[in-house]
Amino acid sequence: MLLIRNSKIYTMTGEVMDNKDILIHNGKIIAIGENIKEEAEVLDAEGLIAMPGLIDCHSHIGGISFSRTNSYSDINEMTNKVTPDVQAIYSVDIDSKDFEIAYENGITTLGITPGSGNVISGLAFATKTYGKNIFEMTVKNPIALKVALGGNPKGNYGKRNQEPATRMSIPNIMKKLLRQAEVYMDKKEKAKINKDRMPEYDEKLEAIIPVLKKEIPLKMHCTQFDMLTSIEIAKEFDLNFTLEHAWGASNYIEEIVESGCGVVFGPVGSMKTFGESSLIDIESVVELDKRNVLVALTTDAPFLSIDSLIHHAGEVVREGCDIERALRMITINPAKIMGIEDRVGSIEEGKDADIVLFRGVPAYDTNAKVIYTIIDGDIVYSSNISCV
Repeated sequence: MLLIRNSKIYTMTGEVMDNKDILIHNGKIIAIGENIKEEAEVLDAEGLIAMPGLIDCHSHIGGISFSRTNSYSDINEMTNKVTPDVQAIYSVDIDSKDFEIAYENGITTLGITPGSGNVISGLAFATKTYGKNIFEMTVKNPIALKVALGGNPKGNYGKRNQEPATRMSIPNIMKKLLRQAEVYMDKKEKAKINKDRMPEYDEKLEAIIPVLKKEIPLKMHCTQFDMLTSIEIAKEFDLNFTLEHAWGASNYIEEIVESGCGVVFGPVGSMKTFGESSLIDIESVVELDKRNVLVALTTDAPFLSIDSLIHHAGEVVREGCDIERALRMITINPAKIMGIEDRVGSIEEGKDADIVLFRGVPAYDTNAKVIYTIIDGDIVYSSNISCV
């Protein structure tokens, strides 16, 4: 057992508790209260802020590396524009230094997703950031089907003189596959009555069925006016979806609100250049949150370093967002987007004991520092302050 004493707890349920204890057993939070009496290893957290472990639900770490000594990209299968059946979980190198950087900076859960090189990119999954076996670390697989609009797939295939060479081709590719999957799913349903009518097994279309059944969402890489295209496609097929990156969202606030989708915004530290990177409107996050859109923030690591996630929340606070609302964007909101809020994202009894202790209020104090990171009840990082 582990007993965290006397911390100020940002639960992410709308409640902030002063000078409370958290009791952990077998990797779970089993009690939260004052002066808990229990035989346990004691961690004195007086003067510290306790938060649920931070979460980035759009990451590529372990699948892409920009290291000078070990550079690789195993998360973009760009031999075919349509690869819904590939799974990001099989690309991840857990020895990547980025995992260590993540948990040392309080990030305990990631949504690792295929890249955006293909129109239909593959299946994303949720994982803890600490462990020795990616399958044991995994919280949920899959969490979404990644698809991509805009410059990435157009640029990758257009330069080969292949489809899609234009933006107008990308929605056609998506719609064609979704229609094929609808027909395939219908044939499978009818074959329950007459097994002789069972269609030939199609691995690609099988991967689409959970999307059509709304068991997982489409994770739609898009920026600026491609967001409207994403919304229209999802509306036509009645799908759950999230807008990923969503730079330029301030131009489409009403449409996003009406669609009921979630938004995974970022990274906010990207260079404002031309085309799709010309409008990185952090202020849109504040307005979307006010309008009850489920908003999460992403570093898109390793394109921006994973340790910048807390600074993303700080930028949203700088734009006028309430601190707790901004912290929800890197805790409970991404947990909800990935469908794992029953396990992570808030400090509540029964949930996984993924807890970060800060000195200073993160996203508010510029010098706020991670003192401890706890994952599944184990202290996986300490800034050299001993337990009592």
